[in-house]
This record gives sequence, structure tokens and C-alpha cells, in this order.
Amino acid sequence: MSHKKQIPLKDHVVELACPAHGGLIREMADRYGIPESDMLDLSASLNPLGSPFDHPSGGLDLDDVMERAAQRFAQYPDNRYLEYRSAAVNFLGNGLSVENIVPGNGSCEIIRLVAEAVLEHDDIVLIPHPTFAEYEQQCKVAGADVRYIKQEEVMGLSDEVLESAKLLFVCNPNNPSGKLRKREDLLDLARRCELNHTLLFVDEAFIELADDPSQSIADMVENNDHLFILRSLTKDFAIPGVRIGFGVASKRMAEALNTARLSWNLGSIPEEIGVALMNMEGGCDSPYLVQSREAIKKDREYLIERISRIRKFIPIDTTINYILVDISNSSFDSTELTERLASHGVLIRDCSSFPFMGKDYVRIAVRPKEETDRLSRAIGKVVVEKARENARFDLICMLESGDAKPQGPNTDCPYYPCHHFPGQDCTFCFCPFYKCEDERTGGKWVDRSSGGKVWSCEDCVVVHQKDVVENILNELSGEGQMDDKLKKAWTKVVEPVL
Repeated sequence: MSHKKQIPLKDHVVELACPAHGGLIREMADRYGIPESDMLDLSASLNPLGSPFDHPSGGLDLDDVMERAAQRFAQYPDNRYLEYRSAAVNFLGNGLSVENIVPGNGSCEIIRLVAEAVLEHDDIVLIPHPTFAEYEQQCKVAGADVRYIKQEEVMGLSDEVLESAKLLFVCNPNNPSGKLRKREDLLDLARRCELNHTLLFVDEAFIELADDPSQSIADMVENNDHLFILRSLTKDFAIPGVRIGFGVASKRMAEALNTARLSWNLGSIPEEIGVALMNMEGGCDSPYLVQSREAIKKDREYLIERISRIRKFIPIDTTINYILVDISNSSFDSTELTERLASHGVLIRDCSSFPFMGKDYVRIAVRPKEETDRLSRAIGKVVVEKARENARFDLICMLESGDAKPQGPNTDCPYYPCHHFPGQDCTFCFCPFYKCEDERTGGKWVDRSSGGKVWSCEDCVVVHQKDVVENILNELSGEGQMDDKLKKAWTKVVEPVL
């Protein structure tokens, strides 16, 4: 007797997990009870200038675009999308024609289209890691055998490996590392893929915002049926709510994909918006995009400088509008840091969802100076929170163990030098009253090796007395503003001891 499946779906589809993405403003606002308008989103890497409809150099009027779209609400879209494809050709400015363009409802739909059109069950797909998770997701929907390789192995893949694979993905610039590969290297790889009958899928979703957009190889599709280029308008023009992009391929491939794609995959609103954006004078070198790249370089330098100030946070060189930060030596893992910042209304990208990255990295979008300053303040707050929590735990453990005596300046402490009291020569970080300047505690002014005086807690015994510490912690754990609680704890607990 046969038993039907509970869900009439392919096993590999049922087993899929949803890939993680940034930009979860509404979800995080609901989770932490923060108004959406108060959330700062640095998890989605969008053009920091905002959309051309809001920026003076864009010269576009959204009301006009919407009015044109509204005139076609009673009609089905023209599935040829000739005006949209013509605008894409204008945007590229590389001599291609509308016959090379495949319109898409954002990057994900285009990736899905290519995967469905190319892959048979168990076909091998090569994906360099770490990179965009949607490549794996869409290929697994098609039943492919996804195999990860290292980013540094891509250019050295043997002919044997390439021949065994049906599809190879390369993200340029890569997400999340921001590395931009050279045009000549990709052209050599494209030539070798063609010889081995492997489709090279190059994702250029961020390339218009990169330091050097000329590294694109979109112009080389004409005579290569084994090369496909993805372009996205979401990042370029800061419009993630409008799902538009396009693929670039040889005429034969583009014709087949345009036949296979969903009919009417663009409605009148995204089509009109896409046409307006891509028809801006200058295309990729329009005043808006030129100014965008200049702003990204300037704001990126500032972001890197601010992140570099944070102890054990290491920003990695990038060419684009986001930076990858190595936090492996900090007291945080990527999930904890991301969640703590979200509770303060600041979103960054936890990179633990990228294959093989573990919990050592976060990605932060390049934004204007004032937003970077807000990020910096928020990181400062969560560092202090974590230090206080850990110090409280360590202090309780120390007291319970009976090893409650001063140890001298503790330069091995994970919080040294003290984040909230720069320059403190502390015995133990958790002294909420530093610097009290009250010599009755045993503390005193001492000479610094670098010159001048610093208040030292080395001989203070107050926070090493179990009953005192417990009473202080009880006061500080109550309701109210911390400054008020500190004053009360000093008056109520410390003064009587002194």
C-alpha cells in the first residue's frame, strides 16, 4: 500500500531554509518596541545619497512618473518591455541592444530564472564563499548539487573542475567582502568557462557604486553564450521597495530567457520608475551616480576611521558602499552584537548566515557622517553594557570564591583600558564610582608613565567587601536613572563604611 507525502512537494524544496537578509526594519522595530521611523538601518547596503527622486542631482519627479504609470493601470503590461530594455541599454552605454536585455523583478527573480532555465537535477553548481546566499537558495530549488569553493580559488579552477560544473557564480564586487575583481581576470575566466561549457554568472549588482565601475564585463556577452551578467537598480538608486533589475546575455540566450521568464514580471509602476532612472543623462556616469561614488569614498573613510577606534574591531578594506568588520577578538560574537545594537535602534548585518563565516564578522553600510556617529555612540553603549554585565558576573564569582583582594593594574582584563573611564589604572573595572577622588577609600592620585596624574584604585578595598558590593549591586539594579542610583548607592552604602 502506497503512502502519499503529507506535502506534495519535492523533498529538497521542503528541506530548504529561508536565507537571511538585511533591511528587516519592520521586524526589528516590532521585536524591540521601537518606532520604525526611529530605526537606523545599516544592514542594507543602499546608495547613501538616497534615491534620485529625493536628491537634487537626480532631476526626477516621482509624481510625473507615477502619473504616467497610472495611465496604464487598466492595461496589461507589454511583455516585451521594449522601453525598459532600451533604457537598460542606454544605462549600460556599451554598444549592446535591447535583444541582449532580460528585464527582472529584482535580482532574486533573475537568479531563479537562470537556475530554472539552466540546471537539471544534480547538476553541479560552484559558488565561492562567502557570498550572496540567494545563489545557493535558487539553485537548490532547481535540485542542483551546490558545492562551495573559496573566493581565492576562483581564478585557479582547473579545466577539469570547470568542465564538471554547469554553473559558476561570481559576485563582483563581492558581497559581503566588498572585493572588486579586475576586468582582465574575469575575461580570462569567462573564456575558460566558455571552452568548458560552463555558464559564468557574474553578479554586478553593486558595480555602479564601486570605486571603478569600468571593471564590468557586461559588454562581452555578445559573442559568448556562456556568460550572463546580473544588474540591480535597488542598490544604485536606494529603492529596495521597488523590485527592478535586468540581466545581460547574448542575443540567443536573452531571447530564450525572455521566453521562459514570467509573463508581465514588471508592473507599470516599476517599469516606469526603471525607465526614468536608467534614462538619466550619462547612464552609469550620470551626475547622480558620480556624486554617489564620491560620497561613498568620503563617508567610507569616515566609517572605517570610527570603527578602527573601537578596540578589537577590525574593518576590512573594501571598494564599495559597505564594510566587513572582523570582531573575532572582541567580547562579542556577530549575533550578540547585532541584537544588542538592534535593541538601541541600529541595524547592522550579522554575517553568520553567510556560509563558513561563523560568528566573527558583521557588515555595516556606508552612510552619511551623522548616521555613522549614531552607530558609533550605539556601539559605545553596548560595549559599556557588556562590560558592566561581565564585570558584575566576574565580581560575584570572585566574592563567592573568597578571592576578593586587589590584584594590581589588570592590563589583561578584556575591558582594559576601561571603556567608560579612559586612562583609568584600574584594579577591577567594575567601580561605578570611578573616579571618586575620595582618599578615604584607599584610592589616590599617582604619576602616569606618560606624564601627569591619574586616579588609581589599586589600594581601594571598598568594592572587595562582599556585603558592600552586594548592597551596591542591589541599589544599581533598581528602577530609575543611573546617575540618581549612583548617588543613592554612594550615600546609602559607601559613606557609612568610610
